[in-house]
Amino acid sequence: MNKGILYAAAAYLIWGFLPIYWKALHTLPAVEILSNRIVWSLIFILCLLVVRRRWRWLLPAVKNRRVVFTFLLSGAILAVNWGTYIWAVNANRVVETSLGYFINPLFSAVLGVVFLHERLRQGQWAAVALATLGVVYLTFVYGQFPWVALTLAFSFGIYGFIRKTAALGALEGLTVETAWLFLPALAYLLVLQRQGMGHFGHAGLRTTLLLMGSGIATAVPLLWFSVAARRIPLTAVGVLQYIAPICQFLIGVLLFHEPFSLNQLMGFTLIWLALVVYTAEGVVYGRRARLAKLPAL
Repeated sequence: MNKGILYAAAAYLIWGFLPIYWKALHTLPAVEILSNRIVWSLIFILCLLVVRRRWRWLLPAVKNRRVVFTFLLSGAILAVNWGTYIWAVNANRVVETSLGYFINPLFSAVLGVVFLHERLRQGQWAAVALATLGVVYLTFVYGQFPWVALTLAFSFGIYGFIRKTAALGALEGLTVETAWLFLPALAYLLVLQRQGMGHFGHAGLRTTLLLMGSGIATAVPLLWFSVAARRIPLTAVGVLQYIAPICQFLIGVLLFHEPFSLNQLMGFTLIWLALVVYTAEGVVYGRRARLAKLPAL
């Protein structure tokens, strides 16, 4: 089997099972968990850079204002995504987080149309229309605006769009992003410690280790994904990306026993159908394109 597929599947499985990790820290405020995640992510990434001796990119990047401020923006958006996700998991809304990552590929396609002037094919437009109908259904029939799902979908979609056009790779870009966020996060944690409200080192060894491990849980799947993206076709990545929200959905319903009504099922079904249409259309189009390039016999 292609190692790229194994790397991608492993990355998406980790992302899919992250709700269990964050749920283990549910007694802590989401902002404190987020701040620890940022701090320990940068520490882990810097250790990787030291081991790999990958520093040559740093000085040119710091001197480039466009790069610096691009990753300031992407870092802020990433913090919104991480914070919303952590809060939602610990607020027993894992099912809604899965909805956000089901919607994300379709929102990314729309971003390509709006900002990159890409053209969607008829099947892709049909998928976007079905997903929009599903969101409208959940809002008006189920009676609850899925703001968690849409915040996750929009923030990760915009983040992906920025990173797609940015100059740095996955590890280097995450270094700059977390470096921008590091000082505010560290300052917040130090204030909590000074006020006697911080949990790091004061809530038991298990909690302390989980907070420290959040950096590894953040960086490892991202690095595996970056390796996979260079080794396998985008169509394969597109199919494998549904591993994460499927795992999140199953964890929310089966493990955490979150309510899932018939009305929710109807809305989700419309979005799942949209993903089937979108993925199948992409596979068929890709196959036709490859056949068209074959030499005539």
